[in-house]
Amino acid sequence: MDSYGDLVAADDVLLFVNAAITSTAQREFHGDADEQRLSLDFLHAYMLGNYRELYAGVLALDINDHNAALIVRRLLETAREATPDQRRREGRLIAARLAKLPPQRVYGLFGALRRAGVNNRRSRAIMRDWLAARPDPAFDAVKYRGGLKQAMRHAHLTPATEELGAFVFAPLTRPRYDTPILETWRRAHYEQAALYELPYTVAEGFAAKHGIRRDAFLERIAPRMTRLEALRLQESAHKRGSTGVLADLTTMPLTRLATYVLSLPVEERLRRRAELTGALESAAGRVAGPHRGSWGKVTAVLDDSFSASGSAHKRRRPLAVALACHHLLAALADEYTGLWTSGRTDALLARPYGPTPVGRRILDALDTDPARLVIVSDGWDNAPPGLAAEVLRVWRTRLDRERRTSVVHLNPVYDAADFDVRRLSPSVPTAGIRDAEDLPALVELAQFAEGRTGLGELTAHMDTMAARLTGDHPQERAR
Repeated sequence: MDSYGDLVAADDVLLFVNAAITSTAQREFHGDADEQRLSLDFLHAYMLGNYRELYAGVLALDINDHNAALIVRRLLETAREATPDQRRREGRLIAARLAKLPPQRVYGLFGALRRAGVNNRRSRAIMRDWLAARPDPAFDAVKYRGGLKQAMRHAHLTPATEELGAFVFAPLTRPRYDTPILETWRRAHYEQAALYELPYTVAEGFAAKHGIRRDAFLERIAPRMTRLEALRLQESAHKRGSTGVLADLTTMPLTRLATYVLSLPVEERLRRRAELTGALESAAGRVAGPHRGSWGKVTAVLDDSFSASGSAHKRRRPLAVALACHHLLAALADEYTGLWTSGRTDALLARPYGPTPVGRRILDALDTDPARLVIVSDGWDNAPPGLAAEVLRVWRTRLDRERRTSVVHLNPVYDAADFDVRRLSPSVPTAGIRDAEDLPALVELAQFAEGRTGLGELTAHMDTMAARLTGDHPQERAR
């Protein structure tokens, strides 16, 4: 049986995990950026100082990229404080996590280590191994030349070839390059046609240099864009009232697609209803995979109150997560009911408006007698205040002591003042959520947040996730 100290440790880890999933140190609806940053910095320092091994193990969970990079940085900054066994385990986790991060995030991390003066042998080895594993060094040299140059200098690395070294450190000193993308970059300084063979973010600078009209440039560069680049441009085009580049919605990630749908005017959503709904359902089906239709009878309470509008940095993000969860739960369920706090019944027309009567919607949800009740809300129950907590308390302690209905609260917003996501009730597990794609794993993780599961079970779960991340899990070795 776990001691009191173990139970406290389990609570501390879960609190940190919720923060690491939801917070990016940016402004939220109920808190400014400074509050978010200070609160998050405190949690990182507290976890590193008290639970170093568990802190490193969080890298294996579904936390966001911002916090993954922060954990890696702090582990490398404090390498002297770790034991040899800890350093070996941390090195494997760091290498595996860096392989999953976007390259621009990793180059930013390397830059932060350089500015902080972190240049120990382990940091240099991690930089060396990550750069050696990059699939196309020449592509990185073109797209991330500044970051690559700083990383190579800081880690005292020698370029793979003399030509690559010349490009990274003195790109315009050679009359010609044998590597096609390097030669294309050189020619783009003088030939407009060459820039359309470069990555979009690189070509954009050359287009400005040559004075090419924006609409003409976007039309020709479209085939070189990534899915997310095309979607971002389409969103910005709608804000300007123009058509913009058409993104392929059928391949978009679910939460990102929901964010795009909510950025459209209501009239356009109505006009494109079949296309948008089909894309959302298809994305949800891809996430559900083999678990489609296996969750039984599911009811969801989804928060579309005014606070779901998010902030300037996370515009409509809470509502987008709710919309994406709505479609994913519909795919996972055998029988599904989605209840929005506003009372609306058309999810495609969702918009942030009004108060947050979560308690009333929970009453409606329980009337459907679900096997699973999933609540997606920022936890600000205010119509009337506290009703949700009381409904859930009575349900758990008097009406459903046998726990026939599984209840979980998923919160997409970090509450800096409480160093955690805001909870609806102590009787119901709460987990932070950033992307709806993580919902199945978070529902599993939420079982540890009920206060009855100790450190042993949580540590075993984290060890399993770490083994999967590093390739030590039997399933991963089989692949």
